[in-house]
Amino acid sequence: MIPPFDLQSAINIAIGALVGLAVGIEREWSGHARGSDAQFAGVRTFFVLGLLAGVAGWFQATGRTAVAVVLLAAAAVLTLVGYVAAAREGGEGVHGTTEAAALLVLTLAAAAGMGHLQLAAGATAVTLLVLYEKGRIHGFVQKIGQHEMLAALQFAVLALVILPLLPVGPYGPFGGIRPRALWMVVLLFSGLNFAGYLARRAVGEAAGYGVTGLMGGLVSSTVVTLNLSPISKKEPELSRPLALGVLAACTVLLPRVLLVAFLLNPEVGLALVRYLAPPFAVGAAMVAVPFLRQVRQRQKSGAAPEPKNPLGLGSALKMTLMFQLVLMVIHVVEQELGARGVLGSAAIVGLTDLDALTLAMARLGQQQEMLGTAAKAIGIGVLSNTVFKLGVAVALGGAAFRKMVVAGLGLLGLASAGALWVGW
Repeated sequence: MIPPFDLQSAINIAIGALVGLAVGIEREWSGHARGSDAQFAGVRTFFVLGLLAGVAGWFQATGRTAVAVVLLAAAAVLTLVGYVAAAREGGEGVHGTTEAAALLVLTLAAAAGMGHLQLAAGATAVTLLVLYEKGRIHGFVQKIGQHEMLAALQFAVLALVILPLLPVGPYGPFGGIRPRALWMVVLLFSGLNFAGYLARRAVGEAAGYGVTGLMGGLVSSTVVTLNLSPISKKEPELSRPLALGVLAACTVLLPRVLLVAFLLNPEVGLALVRYLAPPFAVGAAMVAVPFLRQVRQRQKSGAAPEPKNPLGLGSALKMTLMFQLVLMVIHVVEQELGARGVLGSAAIVGLTDLDALTLAMARLGQQQEMLGTAAKAIGIGVLSNTVFKLGVAVALGGAAFRKMVVAGLGLLGLASAGALWVGW
């Protein structure tokens, strides 16, 4: 039995028609339906196509697939015939965008007719934005160089081809090796390299590394420190901006940890404020003024030299191997000391994984008597993480870079230790 035509069916078809109307208005407003280079369709044609596809979607939803296929096929053929006719006439105005938009309208309006309203509405909004921003998109594409394109393609292969093929693990002793998780670290390093490359292209070497640090600190300040420290040996003239990037990452880490704690357990987050607010104030004071000064210097001096090696894959692989070695060492130490107390374990886990520590302490803080201990443990983890990154900077960084980072992280560490001592 065929379902009756009800109010919801009418709404679905109407939204399908509105999909066509919206795209048709944009096409006519942008001038693609008027003048000597007028193309396939304007607002009325698009509205009719949307209405037709919405009806076809309703037919499909009610089991009359043959009718739906005939309607959509006829509309699609009409669109293709219009494109062929325009192409035969020649002219610079034939690009196929309007005809492709018409085919997309048929698809989205049919989806609306079948009841997939969120899909239709969301995809239509994105389509309108892309059509409207034609000039900016073309300008952006023209600015993409060979290095950026090659790096983007390489990253796509690393993320979409290699990553799914790797096993999960673990394999071997001392916590084991997890190939897929390690490759995600490689992707994180490489992605951070690429983000920093784009930032330096946009704002120059000096301010660019500060932006890299700010962005990277939202993901992993340890990764930023591991990533930027070796560069200071190869390019010592960039020691100051590289140090600024590390300090920026370590500073933005603090509100990130606090936000995660608040989201997981507001009481733990509130108790944690006393331990993280002092080091954040110190870090913000160290980073804000130099960062703004470097941005102004960039505006006065003009374009910076083009950075090299967008992905830095070799460096990413080396840093990932070092990261795995550290994890194995920490696993052994944690097995020996983890049972001696929450705070001792927090100092070990916090060396490289503050997110895992924050999650564990947020759960522990659900016990009212452990609330203060949970906040202290996160504070201790932040302090140990700062000490670990200071050691990384000393081991991997150049001389000038080491002096600046040791001074900055030293102040952050003292502020964290002072907050823990006062709050104890």
